[in-house]
Amino acid sequence: MPDPLSFDVVVVGGGPAGSVAAERFAKAGHSVALLDRAGRVKPCGGAIPPRLIQDFNIPDRLLVAKIRCARMIAPSRKMVDIPIDNGFVGMVNRGEFDEFLRERAAEAGARRLVGQFVRLQPADQSPWRSLEILQRDRDGQEYRQQLRARLIIGADGAKSQVAQQAVPGADRGKTVFAYHEILRRPAADNSQAHDYDPDRCDVYYQGDVSPDFYGWMFPHGDCLSIGTGSMDKGFSLRGATALLKTRAGLENCELLRKEGAPIPLKPLPRWDDGRQVLLAGDAAGVVAPASGEGIYYAMLGGDLAAQAGLNFLRTGDAKSLRQARAAFMKDHGRIFMILGLLQRFWYSSEKRREQFVKICEDQDVQQLTFDAYMNKRLVRRRPMAHLRILMKDLAHLLGFARA
Repeated sequence: MPDPLSFDVVVVGGGPAGSVAAERFAKAGHSVALLDRAGRVKPCGGAIPPRLIQDFNIPDRLLVAKIRCARMIAPSRKMVDIPIDNGFVGMVNRGEFDEFLRERAAEAGARRLVGQFVRLQPADQSPWRSLEILQRDRDGQEYRQQLRARLIIGADGAKSQVAQQAVPGADRGKTVFAYHEILRRPAADNSQAHDYDPDRCDVYYQGDVSPDFYGWMFPHGDCLSIGTGSMDKGFSLRGATALLKTRAGLENCELLRKEGAPIPLKPLPRWDDGRQVLLAGDAAGVVAPASGEGIYYAMLGGDLAAQAGLNFLRTGDAKSLRQARAAFMKDHGRIFMILGLLQRFWYSSEKRREQFVKICEDQDVQQLTFDAYMNKRLVRRRPMAHLRILMKDLAHLLGFARA
């Protein structure tokens, strides 16, 4: 094995969370290694809100589509269009988007390493922690390389190997398995796909598309993402996606690729090992329940991990690592709890899915939902609207409102 390479920080995983963290550490003057597997593309719808674009300085050239309407589709095929007034939701292709973030980290001073994380070495009294990775030489032969770091950021996705090896409670995370297919955009003369709108996301709340989540069709400029997810291991995601393509009139579109991956739906109870390891992004479980939105929360998690990590590197106090989760839950724990309750209740039967789409017709619901999504906070400036929504929800829950 070659001699160990030493860094202040090793970031395992070059997705949005890991790349943001690596960039922050490098800008602060620390030596950073950013490890990512070759050719990895995360299965993802690719939606990013204006808050992300602003906070993380995302250039307009990365936006392959600008969504100005969301269509909710009930089991009865009832459709509710929710316009995005005075704004848009950006769509990105994860291959290009993630590479942009990795390159930005490298420009800040992070060293990119292509390889696969293997294992952490047992912790000792040293301020350094060793880990082993698998790389390939110029001839394509695999070899093992040892790295040493004062801090390790695990940003290696759902079912994180760093988390499994280092962080207590990592096995308590909940996940939904998602599958999607990337299709060529339908031709203008495709009569079957006459309802396709490149500026609209379609969301299907139908039990045969997903018994406990939803199906989607998200435009991506010259292509589109169509897929579904479920926690039911016996449910056929590929079969449901084929059904969804037929319903959307997209079954004749060219298939470019297909991908699947687990998506976490609940923040882990701990994000650090109390010593030298801290989690971020999907590895920490920060994907919003009900919506499955993860890019913004991943990048925020990477930023918070860097803030906590910088305090740790400065003070040597491992308690500093707890600050990342504490800060995240303070600002977003409530909305995650609400979305989790929403998913468990409204997605549980066809009747409730029908009622949920019906509620989405309400202007107060639409406005407050998009305020929360676009700005990433619960908007409190309209207390009477909140009260009206509560009363309407109760009417549906008690059966007094018609679906």
